[in-house]
Amino acid sequence: MKASQIGFNPDYSDDAPTLEQVRQQSGDALLEFGASWCGYCQGARPAVQQALADHPSLPHIKVADGKGRPLGRAFAVKLWPTLILLRDGQEVARLVRPSAADQVRQLLAS
Repeated sequence: MKASQIGFNPDYSDDAPTLEQVRQQSGDALLEFGASWCGYCQGARPAVQQALADHPSLPHIKVADGKGRPLGRAFAVKLWPTLILLRDGQEVARLVRPSAADQVRQLLAS
């Protein structure tokens, strides 16, 4: 798993971690589900980037999602981008289609 992408990660990865790998993650991490061609994802990028600037050591795992992608289905992702804050591999909060850095900051403060 490339979960050690620290700080803002600009690209969605097709090399998604498995659910088991996510569950084994220790500490906090941010999962972001989306697609590079998604307009909502492109629009949210500056807000996510600004908020993550305050958390440079937080792993940011961008997962390319789509039909049949098991990790997105395991987290019941319906819309992109979906950001999921993990603590020790467990979901503690989520944010769908953020439009402002303050929304992402509130998620990260959870």
